[in-house]
Amino acid sequence: MMRLNTEKGVVTISSEVFSNIAGMAASAAFGVKGMAARSVSDGLVHLLRRESMDRGVQVTYNEDDTVTIDLHIMVDHGVNIAAIGPSIINRVNYEVTKMTGVPVKTVNVYIDSISVD
Repeated sequence: MMRLNTEKGVVTISSEVFSNIAGMAASAAFGVKGMAARSVSDGLVHLLRRESMDRGVQVTYNEDDTVTIDLHIMVDHGVNIAAIGPSIINRVNYEVTKMTGVPVKTVNVYIDSISVD
């Protein structure tokens, strides 16, 4: 949890808020099929539904009052991976900072799978 002291009191932001914002921002980027999670039982990567999107996101709180966000995603076949990474990083950084007021130190994007329809 992130605690922000304001002139009117203390605001507490949970990890789920950061995860949902980052997951929605990443999923909305061009070429992203959705958030991904690796199954412990079979080791396969599964596409997550919108309700469980936060499972593909890990938030780490840093000592300097910033957050680090790790995203595990699935991309569409044929998308330029070198181009999509920076786009996702910029979008997630912007959306999380805009909605929470908390600066993002780092966004790490892990492409776990490519979807072939």
